[in-house]
Amino acid sequence: MPASVDRLNAKPLPPLPRLIFASRWLQLPLYVGLIVAQGVYVYHFWVELVHLLEAVFGDAAALEALMKGIGYQLPPIKDATGNVIGYEKPKLNETVIMLVVLGLIDVVMISNLLIMVIVGGYETFVSRLHLEGHPDQPEWLSHVNASVLKVKLGTAIIGISSIHLLKTFINAQNYDSKTLIAQTAIHLAFLLSAMAIAACDRILGLAANARPH
Repeated sequence: MPASVDRLNAKPLPPLPRLIFASRWLQLPLYVGLIVAQGVYVYHFWVELVHLLEAVFGDAAALEALMKGIGYQLPPIKDATGNVIGYEKPKLNETVIMLVVLGLIDVVMISNLLIMVIVGGYETFVSRLHLEGHPDQPEWLSHVNASVLKVKLGTAIIGISSIHLLKTFINAQNYDSKTLIAQTAIHLAFLLSAMAIAACDRILGLAANARPH
């Protein structure tokens, strides 16, 4: 029987269940807010990219803004006794470029995470998007549910944490050992959490398939 006929023959919900079910639309402002946050990330991405291009062409102010943004500290100049008498002149070296590019990749990965939360969360918890047959429909959206979304979000968070950890190790001279150990431990915690979520999802899936129909 077509779904449209089923909807016509469906019994109307009583007022209280209808109110409870309609409360899912309270999440709509949250997803709209995430779309605004996505716009902020797009703006931040282009600001950093423009600063990088300006620094390539010798803009000292843009180079200073880049170094401040990535937390890069200039190598110190020491005298014969080992005392710091100054710092090297700012220059766009390979390390600075790598840290800026990793920052741009980090923004893109967080943006991807936002898209997964906005599109997948809305489709799962609020209302259907009716994208079936659309040429730009995400491949993962066709079989998304709460469990799949959690696993994908966990994987995305691991990727973002990996970028942050790589940025820290590249710029390790500006961090103490406690910070390096803490960031490594946090990354491992994210990794173990994602593995635990994926394992639980797999166990629940196998249990559901084993039930007699």
